[in-house]
Amino acid sequence: MPADSAFLRACRRERPPYTPVWFMRQAGRSLPEYLAARDGTAMLEACLRTDLVVELTMQPVRRYGVDAAILFSDIVLPLHAAGLDLDIVAGVGPVVASPVRTTADVERIPALEPAHVAPVTDAVRGLVGELGDTPLVGFAGAPFTLASYLIEGGPSRDHARTKALMYGDEATWHALAARLADIAATYLRLQVEAGAKAVQLFDSWAGALSAEDYARYVLPHSASVLGAVPEGVPRIHFGVGTGELLELMGEAGADVVGVDWRVPLDEAARRVGPGRALQGNLDPAVVYAPWPVVAERVRDVLRRGKAAEGHVFNLGHGVFPDTDPDVLARIVDLVHEETRG
Repeated sequence: MPADSAFLRACRRERPPYTPVWFMRQAGRSLPEYLAARDGTAMLEACLRTDLVVELTMQPVRRYGVDAAILFSDIVLPLHAAGLDLDIVAGVGPVVASPVRTTADVERIPALEPAHVAPVTDAVRGLVGELGDTPLVGFAGAPFTLASYLIEGGPSRDHARTKALMYGDEATWHALAARLADIAATYLRLQVEAGAKAVQLFDSWAGALSAEDYARYVLPHSASVLGAVPEGVPRIHFGVGTGELLELMGEAGADVVGVDWRVPLDEAARRVGPGRALQGNLDPAVVYAPWPVVAERVRDVLRRGKAAEGHVFNLGHGVFPDTDPDVLARIVDLVHEETRG
C-alpha cells in the first residue's frame, strides 16, 4: 500500500528498505513522449485537461521507476483557474496582465472554488488508481512566490517591486499573502481529498529574502498553508537559494525540508535540526557530466544524507528540459542499489 512505501516512510522519518527517489519539475518534460503528448497544447491548457494530467504524470513513473509521482501542474494554475488574467509565456514564464500593487487589487483576487480545479482533482482520483503502490505528491506555490509573480507582473531577478510593497505597505502585503495562502491551502486540501498522499509547497523565490524578512513577512503565511494540510499527510517545503532559511522553513510546519544543491545535506541537517527529514539535493547540472562523475556525486549526496533523520533523494531543483532520460533512469537504479539493505 502507498502508506507503506519507501517514500512515505522516509518522510515520516521511519526506516525504509532503501532511499526513495523522485525528480522535481515534471521530470517527464525531458522525455520524447512528453513532447509528443504536449504538442500544440499550451501549458495551462494541459494542466486543466484531465487526460493529459494523468498521462504526463505517469510518464516519468513508467520510464524511471521513481518512488513517488509528482502531479503534472504549475504553481500558478490555481490563480489562472480562479479567474486571474495570467499566462505562461514560452521562454519567459508566468506573465500577469494587471499586476497587483494596491489593496483594491488584492480584493479583486477571487477565492479558489472546487469547481475551478475539478479537472485536476478528477486527474488525481484517476492517478490514484493508475499508480497503485506509488504515492502521488500534490503541490502548490507558496504565498511569497505567487505574490512575487503578481506584483512584478512576471519573473524577476531582484524582486524589487515585491520588496518595496512588503516594506512600504505592510498591511497590503499581508492582505495579499493571506489571500494567496487561502488559495494554496484550498488547492492542497482538494488534492489530498482526491487521493494525494503527500504535498510539496514550492517557495521558489524565497531565497531573495533575509532570514529576518522571511520570519516577519513570509513564515506566518506559509505556516497557514502547511497547517491546513490534513493531519498525517507529509508536508515538504522547498525553496531555491534558501540555505539561510532552512531552519525557518522547517518551523513553518514542514515534515520534510527540501534542500537545493548549494548546501550539503549533512550541513543542512545541522541547520534544520531534529524532528524533520530532508529532501535533495543533486545539482541538476551534474547529469551532463560523464557517468563516473554523476555516480560519485550521487554517492556523496547519499553519504551526507545519512546525517538526516530521513532522506528522500531528489535533485536540488527541477530537471532541465534537455536532460538525457537514460541518465535519470541510471540515477534511480544507483540510489536503490547503493542503499538497499
